[in-house]
Amino acid sequence: MWNRPESSVLIDTSQLVVGLFVDIDLPWSEHPFLYSKFRITSPDQVETIRNLGLTQVRYFPNRSTAEPAQRIEAPASPPVEPEATPTARSEHPAFDAEKKARLQKQKDNARRAERGWDNAARQTRDALLSLSRSPKQAGRQLLDLSRETADKVTTGGSILLHLLGDKQGEGPHFHALNVMTLSMVLGKALDLSEKELTSVALGALAHDVGKADIPAHLLKAKTRAKHEEEFYRDHVRFGVELATASGAFDPDALAIVAEHHEFLDGSGFPQGRKRFGKLGQIVGLVNRYDRLCGPESPDVSPLMPAEALSVLFARESTRFDPKILGTLVKTLGVYPPGSIVVLNDGSLGLVVSPGRASMRPEILIYDADVPKDSAIIIDLSETPELKIEEHVRPASLPLDVLAWLNPRQRLSYFFAADSATD
Repeated sequence: MWNRPESSVLIDTSQLVVGLFVDIDLPWSEHPFLYSKFRITSPDQVETIRNLGLTQVRYFPNRSTAEPAQRIEAPASPPVEPEATPTARSEHPAFDAEKKARLQKQKDNARRAERGWDNAARQTRDALLSLSRSPKQAGRQLLDLSRETADKVTTGGSILLHLLGDKQGEGPHFHALNVMTLSMVLGKALDLSEKELTSVALGALAHDVGKADIPAHLLKAKTRAKHEEEFYRDHVRFGVELATASGAFDPDALAIVAEHHEFLDGSGFPQGRKRFGKLGQIVGLVNRYDRLCGPESPDVSPLMPAEALSVLFARESTRFDPKILGTLVKTLGVYPPGSIVVLNDGSLGLVVSPGRASMRPEILIYDADVPKDSAIIIDLSETPELKIEEHVRPASLPLDVLAWLNPRQRLSYFFAADSATD
């Protein structure tokens, strides 16, 4: 349970001990810490704060796990000329440069993901809206985007999944891009070829295109009469017909559109198959995960990402191939993007990328004094002194904190390749 640091007390730096949650009242560039408000976790941090030239700092009793030490009066010292006093920044030039470079790299990756999503969203939205009117042109547009995406995923080195900023608006392209992105990251982890990844991208982008022929009230209904359910399930057939008419879909991509609601236990539709293609299994699993998290899902209230994975693993595992499901869990991590967590220094954050290790994701750190788009992103794989202590449910947070984090709005994902260039 995370508690806001409501009140602070000014103390002398001689009173600092491990366990105090403090606020270093200096500009970001003038101290070597990743952020200004944190819980002290080592004697080295105490010594570093004392060497910053500060005589006092603020500490937050309700976020601290220790009490301040007794104040020690500093011995009188002769005055020092101001120009002879080194600044905190000049005492830590190498660390400061390393900190800036590390955070800049993370920001650059996030910006690449944002730009990639914006470009793909424009193309996907236009193509999906025009597929029934101009199937050839729209199909070609989706195929070009799929080939471009598969090439980036195949040749881009490490592919990092990123939770994007708060995307506004509605449309089928939000879900389509999520399914495409997660399927591509999962496909790379499963060692799919570039040709297979192209088919996965194309099938994922168009898997729900047949819903354009289904009335909106049926799509959003929590329960449907038998004839309504049969009509709703026809969206798969409508989608296959549109994809076929475009001439852009190879057999694997068409199969994905046809099979994205099938399950290995035979409980899916439209045919109730127990055996079908690996690519359809990948997209079907990702589609179910995103629907569990997404606001459009009619059968359940939107779940937090970790809850959605738990549902898939604990209650629906017979529907999916164990290797594919296990790879999805490993790819998204123990704390999937969109999770709210508390670190061992008391900081609150939003997971924005699984990173390279399931227990060490990248986290956007909450700071009420900083706009969300300027907040610091910490890669736990590069900060061994920090670790996640617990997962936090949104309902336990103050409303203004929840609004800053905005975790329950539509989750939008895209990827950035380490070797990508601007």
